[in-house]
Amino acid sequence: MKQMILKHPLVFLVGLVALFALVGALGWMPHADHGALLLVGLGNIMSPSQARVVDPVLSTVAQGYQNADMVAQYLFPRVPVGQRGGRILQFGKEDFRLYNTARTPGTNTKRVQYGYLGSPYALESHSLEGVVPFENMQEANAVPGINLATGAVRKTQNIVQLRTEYASAQLARNASAYPSSNKTALSGTSQWSDYVNSDPSKDIEAAVEQVRASIGKRANTILIPAKVMSVLRYHPKLLDRIKYTGRDSVTADLLSALWQIPNVVVGSAIYLDDTSDAFADVWGKDVVVAYTELGALSDGGAPSYGYTYRLDGYPLVEMPYQDRNAKSWIYPVTDELSPVVASGIAGFLIQTAVA
Repeated sequence: MKQMILKHPLVFLVGLVALFALVGALGWMPHADHGALLLVGLGNIMSPSQARVVDPVLSTVAQGYQNADMVAQYLFPRVPVGQRGGRILQFGKEDFRLYNTARTPGTNTKRVQYGYLGSPYALESHSLEGVVPFENMQEANAVPGINLATGAVRKTQNIVQLRTEYASAQLARNASAYPSSNKTALSGTSQWSDYVNSDPSKDIEAAVEQVRASIGKRANTILIPAKVMSVLRYHPKLLDRIKYTGRDSVTADLLSALWQIPNVVVGSAIYLDDTSDAFADVWGKDVVVAYTELGALSDGGAPSYGYTYRLDGYPLVEMPYQDRNAKSWIYPVTDELSPVVASGIAGFLIQTAVA
């Protein structure tokens, strides 16, 4: 076969074009970029290591996609790792200390080591398959600008990202991850839903100061659940402080400026509880104040509240295949990752912020 292709390239190309024309007419082609992949594959024999064929075009779509409702990456920035298991690189106060680096002639140079290997971690593998019926593919091919392959990957990614968001929230809302000095549970008149007695700005400043006292750095991220934000929007004490801005309600951007915190984000993701078949908020009513290294995702050794370890090159989309019985194209999407708390002292948990 290979020799025939080399001797008669024109015949081969004409046949290939005819093949694509037939497949496209039947509505079976996921997207046009697969032509180049097929051309390469016909001239080479697949080795066992290549048995899991990856679609580079759709994998790029998956790796570049981020649902705006998901905010876990602000607390747990993603770090690529080369193995599916290892130990969490954790940090203590010594990693945030301002060292005396002065050296006199003839004396030894001081040394510093960042982080230590803590508890073991194992990446979780998440896999789902998006389904696009042949009939839908045929109809979409007749309308410019509609790419059902990309849509199938993104819908599948939404589900995988929701699972990661939920896992991250469970870690961040776990009081045992914080020392006793870095957590509080509001109740009664101290809850921010009590517009008369509560003072959200005072509570936030206390949390930020505790993080600074613990690690020597001021917190740079606050995650506010949607239920809490809906109460803060009309809190009298906050409205009084922004009354000269021309705004009649509080926004995350205004809180960022008011509290001098670069990243104030709202966690609005919800999930369907399997036990009660009712929707629930992923982030509940707990506010998280933290110092995170958002600008150094490639540096696994930078001190930070948390990380999401993700296998390098993921998520990926395997080559779509046909399910002839279901008359559909199938798009397998796989991700391997795990959120971890690297330094509980770099965070502060405010539980039950509202009633």
